[in-house]
Amino acid sequence: MKLLYSQTPQDSGPVFHSTSRPSLARTGQGRLGAARLLMAGMFCALTLALVNPAEAANLPAEWQLTQQFEVATPGLVKLTLPLETLDASRPGLEDLRLHDDVGNEIPYWIQIPASAPKVIRRAKSFQSSLNTSTTVITLETGLAQPLDGLTLESPSIAFVKSVKVEFSPDGRSWRSLAEGLPIFRQPNGASHLQILIPEGMRPWLRLTVDDQRSQPIPFTGVVVHASAGEPGPTELLPITLAERQENPGETRLTLNLGGANVRLAAIEIETPEPLFTRHVSLAIPEVLDDSIRERTLARGSIYRVAIEGQPAVENLSVTLETQVRSRELRVLIDNQNSPPLSITAVRAVRRPVYIVFFARVQGVHHLLTSNPRCAPPRYDIAALGSNLNNTSLSSIRLSPVVTNPNFSAPEVLPGVRSEGSPLDVSGWRFRKAIKLARPGAQQIELDLDVLAHAQTDFQDLRLLKEGKQSPYILERTSINRRLTPTVSATRDAKNPKLSRWIIKLSHPALPITRLSCLSRTPLFQRELTLYEEPADGRGEKYRRTAGSASWVQTPGNQSKELFITCGSRLETDTLFLETHDGDNPAIELEKFEILYLATRVLFKTSPVDNLVLYYGNALVAPPRYDLSLVAGQLLGADKSPASLATEESLKKSLWGEGRTAGKGGVVFWGILAVVVIALLVIISRLLPASTPPAA
Repeated sequence: MKLLYSQTPQDSGPVFHSTSRPSLARTGQGRLGAARLLMAGMFCALTLALVNPAEAANLPAEWQLTQQFEVATPGLVKLTLPLETLDASRPGLEDLRLHDDVGNEIPYWIQIPASAPKVIRRAKSFQSSLNTSTTVITLETGLAQPLDGLTLESPSIAFVKSVKVEFSPDGRSWRSLAEGLPIFRQPNGASHLQILIPEGMRPWLRLTVDDQRSQPIPFTGVVVHASAGEPGPTELLPITLAERQENPGETRLTLNLGGANVRLAAIEIETPEPLFTRHVSLAIPEVLDDSIRERTLARGSIYRVAIEGQPAVENLSVTLETQVRSRELRVLIDNQNSPPLSITAVRAVRRPVYIVFFARVQGVHHLLTSNPRCAPPRYDIAALGSNLNNTSLSSIRLSPVVTNPNFSAPEVLPGVRSEGSPLDVSGWRFRKAIKLARPGAQQIELDLDVLAHAQTDFQDLRLLKEGKQSPYILERTSINRRLTPTVSATRDAKNPKLSRWIIKLSHPALPITRLSCLSRTPLFQRELTLYEEPADGRGEKYRRTAGSASWVQTPGNQSKELFITCGSRLETDTLFLETHDGDNPAIELEKFEILYLATRVLFKTSPVDNLVLYYGNALVAPPRYDLSLVAGQLLGADKSPASLATEESLKKSLWGEGRTAGKGGVVFWGILAVVVIALLVIISRLLPASTPPAA
């Protein structure tokens, strides 16, 4: 289910333009003439309605999509490019073309308004003095232009304080600007050290930091912000919440922006929580090294805080100010040990993109998009761009995107073949049939069988259709999946002060990332070690550390959960968690959970494809597919979730081929015994026969 997470003003609807004409009475036409004209007008209207408007224009065949609009009078025209136009175009709008109804190409200029960059510099002078209950900072700004804010610098990592701001024209007489302004920094990374003040000339500023409720903190500098003037225009972007997932210590939101290539100014999060601070990251999926990973675009903090005796202040937006080339934006909210926020709405604010051109004639015009191979245009009007900034915005609206009638409609993901070269699968140990819901772009999440038996980097994955490879793209996500293992607590008979928990997993060699558990013991301090016991080539077990952590629990500490990060893939299906109790009673642990990262395979199929996923080949090199060239299109396509059938074993693992060596050790000793016996036989035959002693 998708939820609408923003609201936009009601559209005013299409704007129709008409020209006045003389009345029939003044032209001397009778009723018969009027009837004839009316019938002729109806015939023309019917003819135009039956003909595709795009067919009337001689549009170039290399462009796949087109939109049309009506220009009422010749002259300069400025339009807002809708989201569907940006989505159909290339990221830099290199394929955008404008034609009149005759087919003449019209030069244009793209205008992308934004807020003017602020002048930010260090204060000319900075002095800090520590008093009984306050820290007073006096600074000379050194700017001969209006200021609207400043940012304090401090090495402290955990504090919440209020600040009073005063200004002076000469550094001697002071007037109040604001008071009770909060500044803070939290261990989770959330911070707010910027102080906004009323815009004006501020040669001198004095900041009084309240230290009555907490220890003073050091301040190392101040950065002042000159006013940037009027902010650039923005508008709300309708978005939908595609997915919400609660990972340990993190809320993950996937937002569907409705199209790609949007220039986002900020993301706003609405929550009823009264007091909180959270660090927020904004990321997009991106193709890298033939796989899809997440790239962080921006970081920021949202908060609602209140200092005693002052009203609460808040910041619920994260500034972005960049082009998002993906249809998806991922919002990662760092909760650490706090419960997830109750989020009631998420809104996106975008920067509009304008197209400015000179219309020589009135009438229908056509905007063309979607040509992946054309070169960017070079128009003389670009040199006049700065002179066109003040052009008034027209109320003309573009029609929906339709297919250019001169262009042959391509299939989904044009140029992507669903089959490749043949493959000999004799070296693969496992396979799974793929169940498809519908043809087109597909998405499969790898299950535990594949995660356990495939190579660590998944370079042995192969999709096959009737013996031929089907190209795919691997998407490595930051989505955490949970497993509930079987856990038993034991004591070491040789060392009674050692507590041990045996953690049994459903599969060996899983790429786990974290172990978590809870404790009901109210007070303790322990060093815990997580390890496994794989076997070497001779079948002898050895200890391999998977992770470790320090855990301190006090009655005042609300967190009762332990996290141990695992840095590498396991080799077995059993983990051991140990801690030395010393002279203290043993601690009680419960609710164990294992986490691993979800990995997906993206590909394209036809309606009759019978695909099989092969995996489990330790000797094969990674595949190279041309599909990576259009991975962005595949990522942005509407993907159908496919599923995997039951695992089929194709052959036994050869000795020394697998990641575990327990069974291989038995074979090793067996072969070694045969070799030793054979050598003894050979040596016994080479020795000279003993002669009986002389009588």
